[in-house]
Amino acid sequence: MTERRRTTTAFATAALSGLLCALAVAPAHAAGTPRGWEADALGLAAAQRDAQGEGVTVGLLDTGVVADHPAVKGKITTGPDFRKGTITPSSPEWGYHGTHMASDILKVAPKAKILSVRVNSEEDKRDDGSLAKTDGTPLAKGIVYAVDHGVDVISMSLGTGEVDDYADEDTALAVGYAVSHGVTLLGGAGNGGDKLNQPSAPGGLAGVIAVAATQRGGGRADFSTVHTYNEVAAPGVEIAGAKNTGGYERIQGTSPATALASGVVALMLSKNQKLTPAQVRSILTRTAHHPSGGWNAEVGYGQINAAAAVKRAASPPADKTAPIGHKGTEHFATPVGTPKTTHPNMEQGLWLTGLGAAGAGLLMLIGGVLVAVLGRRKAATAGMVGGGTWPSASGPLPR
Repeated sequence: MTERRRTTTAFATAALSGLLCALAVAPAHAAGTPRGWEADALGLAAAQRDAQGEGVTVGLLDTGVVADHPAVKGKITTGPDFRKGTITPSSPEWGYHGTHMASDILKVAPKAKILSVRVNSEEDKRDDGSLAKTDGTPLAKGIVYAVDHGVDVISMSLGTGEVDDYADEDTALAVGYAVSHGVTLLGGAGNGGDKLNQPSAPGGLAGVIAVAATQRGGGRADFSTVHTYNEVAAPGVEIAGAKNTGGYERIQGTSPATALASGVVALMLSKNQKLTPAQVRSILTRTAHHPSGGWNAEVGYGQINAAAAVKRAASPPADKTAPIGHKGTEHFATPVGTPKTTHPNMEQGLWLTGLGAAGAGLLMLIGGVLVAVLGRRKAATAGMVGGGTWPSASGPLPR
């Protein structure tokens, strides 16, 4: 196991990137994995002259990986299956999503290692092809297992996508556990941008770097979720990767964008294994191709610049985040006197006043509707008196 950075950190909301020195070394990539426009968009050729993921282990929390595919063979360690669905390793669906994600990571960081932990299944696929997060327990267990088994970065191309099931306590605690152990986490922003645009977890959780998807030219892919938690973006349209049954295929989504971004982080950590999650975040966001205004909810701080990120990793900004211990009996509510662990009693007068106002508004609305209906009936009656006729029971209805 490589030497790990175990610096205790808190979460920061800026990210990093840096420009690469060109060396006379030919860049390598996963055997046979086709490269498309994403290689130029990320600046991989220059980035891989400086680092290729040596000494870095990426924890891939997904549907499992077909480890003997030529694109990933020799680079995969298979961990436990926390999902345990009806699909088994002998099923043709096994590892469809995860195998593609693994090859995307290795396309960027060809000398990295991957720890595959199964927390999802093809049974969880939505109509748009994205993977739903089944519940917090498999994912939380997967995060803790990956941290405890020496990963340096965790890639999570999955998410909830339901407004009423945004996040859970188990996953939030596991994310905090990972960050406190110096492990950087990345998650997809979500694929609901052209539908309900629901928020997604774990990508939207504090401590996780949310990755949006871009199309050619660096603009947001139509499906990529638009949200304030978006921090960086990576190519997510027509991304070629390994197919679990053999060969390669192209897919789209914030899933491949997250895997590619995780590969870039592996390059950065290969350059400097002492980087903290806060420094990784800061470098990615600072060196990305910023949109107009520097940031927006579509692509965050913009499409990742891998070459710049790796170069900046050698001399990162200072990590000013630090945990602060609680001392004494005082708390944030002082001097009001509200305990930290309980909620104050609701001010009944305030909510009763609001309820009364809402009731009055509802009565006024109902009254307005009744007035309008009665007015229409009077007008209709007046029209008939003036010579109008009702349609015949046997005749055509008026259009």
